[in-house]
Amino acid sequence: MSRLATGLWVSAYLARLQAEGISTYVNAKGDATAGAVLVKLATMDGKATAFQRSFDLMTGARKWMVLAEGDERTVDESIAKQRSFDPDLWVIEVEDARGRHMLGDTGLE
Repeated sequence: MSRLATGLWVSAYLARLQAEGISTYVNAKGDATAGAVLVKLATMDGKATAFQRSFDLMTGARKWMVLAEGDERTVDESIAKQRSFDPDLWVIEVEDARGRHMLGDTGLE
């Protein structure tokens, strides 16, 4: 099964969130074809969670895992560290006080 180009996935993800009235920002634009994606969820209370997509070798499933969580500054530092390793990394920021990020929705795995 072929994978969707990262730029197309990001566009679809942003459209899905915006349809729900959730604020989104592209903080770092990575490789449009095959760049990895980090999603930072800021809950507007000084806290945040960063998610990265992971591949389960046992099942072949792709799922979103927590990279960092807690104080927003600490999460931002973790994201900056990841960007220093991977300049093709996309960083999407989602701001929602209710904690919605839609990463588990069908089609966004």
